[in-house]
Amino acid sequence: MTDVPRPSTALADRSATDPLPYSGLLTFTTRVFVARGVPCERARRAAEALCYGDLTGTDSHGLVNLTRLYLPLLDAGRADPRAAPVVLADRGAAVRVDARRALGLWHASDAMDLAADRAAEYGVGLVSVRGGTHVGCAGYHALRAVRRGMVGLVASNCGGQRIARPPGGAVAMLGTNPLAVAAPTGTRHPYVLDMSTTVVPTGRVRAAARAGRAIPAGWLADDRGAPVTDPTAYDRGEAHLLWLGGTPETGSYKGFGLGLAVEVLAALVSGSGTGPAPEALTGDGRPTGRDDDIGYTAVAIAPGTLRDPATIADDARRMFGALLDCPPTGTDPVRHPGWYEAERAATRQRAGVPLAGPLAAELRALSAATGVPFPLPVAGAR
Repeated sequence: MTDVPRPSTALADRSATDPLPYSGLLTFTTRVFVARGVPCERARRAAEALCYGDLTGTDSHGLVNLTRLYLPLLDAGRADPRAAPVVLADRGAAVRVDARRALGLWHASDAMDLAADRAAEYGVGLVSVRGGTHVGCAGYHALRAVRRGMVGLVASNCGGQRIARPPGGAVAMLGTNPLAVAAPTGTRHPYVLDMSTTVVPTGRVRAAARAGRAIPAGWLADDRGAPVTDPTAYDRGEAHLLWLGGTPETGSYKGFGLGLAVEVLAALVSGSGTGPAPEALTGDGRPTGRDDDIGYTAVAIAPGTLRDPATIADDARRMFGALLDCPPTGTDPVRHPGWYEAERAATRQRAGVPLAGPLAAELRALSAATGVPFPLPVAGAR
C-alpha cells in the first residue's frame, strides 16, 4: 500500500540526502539482488518495483525495505531467489499459480502481464497466486495493464500475518491487505489507486517512529479505543492499527469489509495462507503470524474488446478532464489518485531521488558489505 502524501508534505520533517540518480539506484539495487542469488533479469524487475516507491514518493514501500524486508526474506530462505512458479490450473481467462516463494516484487508483475495477455484474448484475464511473498507497491504492478490500454487490479493479503482487529474484536485477524486499481485517462497521468485497507500501512507508522515524529490521531488506538499518537507504541504492543473509516461510528466497517474482500480475492480464491484462522483466536490482541504464503490476484480488463477503443479513450479524456477541472475550495487543484506520484516520478527521473539521511547511510553500509558501488549524487544538485 502506498498512501502517498501530497507534494508539500512528501519530504517533511526528515533530513534528505543530495538527490541520487534513479538509474544509479536501480543498478545498485539490481546488483544487490543478484549478489543474493536472484537471476539478473528478475533482479532488475524486482529493483524497478522497489525503487518505484522512492521514485514516486511512496517512501514506506521503497528502498527502506531492502535491508528490513527483502534481503532478510532471501537470507532466511522464506523467499527463493531462483523459484520456479508452477501453473496449477489454466482455464483460459483464469489461471491459478503457485509462486513457490518467488519474490513478489517481480512475480506480481509477471502475474499482471499474464492476466493482460489473457485479457487481450478474452476481454478479461485473472491470475490467482498462492505461495507468494511481499509484492511491494501494488500500484506498480497494476500500472502494467495500463501500458497496454487496459484496467489493472491487484489485491494482496498478508499470508498468515495478522495485524488489524475486526471492529469490536479483541484479536488481530487480518493484514493491511492492499488493493490497487489503475486505468488509462486518455492523454493525462494514469489513474492509480493504491491503498491499504487500514488507515495507513505499518510502514508509515514505523517511518514516523524512525524519524521521531508524532502521528495523527486516528492511525492507532489503544485497547480502550483511545487515540495513540506515539508511533513507537505500535511495536511495543500498546496500540493497534485502525481500519479506513477510523471507528465504528465513522465507518470502520467499510475498511474492514474491504480488507476482508481482499482476503477473499487474494487468499480464498488462490488457496494461500489466510489471516482469519482458528490459531488466531488464542491471541492477545497483538500482531501474530508471519507474512508467508501470501496470496495475490492480478486482474486485467480490456475494454477495447467490448467497445471501440477510440470511443473509450474519448470518454476517459472527458471524464477525467471534467474531474481535473473541478473548481477547488482552496489553492490546491483537484487531482485524481496517481497524479502526484506521476509528477514526482517525472521530476525525480530528471533531477534525482532524495533519500532520508539514515536510509542513505544504511545503503552505503550495505554497499561496503557487499562490494556493490553506491551511486554518487546527481552532479550540481546543490
